[in-house]
Amino acid sequence: MNVMNYKGYAARIEYSEEDGLFVGHIAGIKDVVGFHGESVQELRAAFEEAVTDYLDTCTKLGRAPQKPYSGNLSLRLAPALHATVAVKAQLAHKSINQWVADVLDREAHA
Repeated sequence: MNVMNYKGYAARIEYSEEDGLFVGHIAGIKDVVGFHGESVQELRAAFEEAVTDYLDTCTKLGRAPQKPYSGNLSLRLAPALHATVAVKAQLAHKSINQWVADVLDREAHA
């Protein structure tokens, strides 16, 4: 998957056959921020402009912009899986958090 990033924000891109445009939205935030372009170059420029406008608008409104992700992830695991993860982490001389982060990072980039 190709991802467009700018100032810590990522874009979710689709192609609209009907409009003949690439259409994007900032991913990972609840605010709806969209943009579009006929080419990749136009799309990138529109994405960067949308992010900049979003950040400027938040400043003008006196509110903090939403961040795509906080870095905190809560999981509910079956007790047996939790125990297995704890043992694997201990054998790797890591905390459960670090072990899980390493596994997720490896799988996310596979």
